Amino acid sequence: MRTAYDVILRPIITEQSMEDLDIKKYVFEVAPDAGKIEIKKAIEEIFDVKVIKVTTTVIHPKEKRVGANPSGMTARRKKAVVKLSADSKNIEIFEGMA
Repeated sequence: MRTAYDVILRPIITEQSMEDLDIKKYVFEVAPDAGKIEIKKAIEEIFDVKVIKVTTTVIHPKEKRVGANPSGMTARRKKAVVKLSADSKNIEIFEGMA
């Protein structure tokens, strides 16, 4: 059985994800085979918050090139947008970033 830290790989810190912090939406890169229920339980266990909604999306590989020749593909990833309840505390990783 995998742990919560195997499901949640890293936070995604971008301009767009920082705009949603005031409405308690956080973006994480997750394991490609993780389901929404598994992601919800992992976030609640790691950060001690109440999750009300999880949306996921798969980022498909894109061809990248170096110079004149295509050199390969980017990795296939999965990201999750997690919405917390209004009475939950903020997640500390994102504090001071916005």
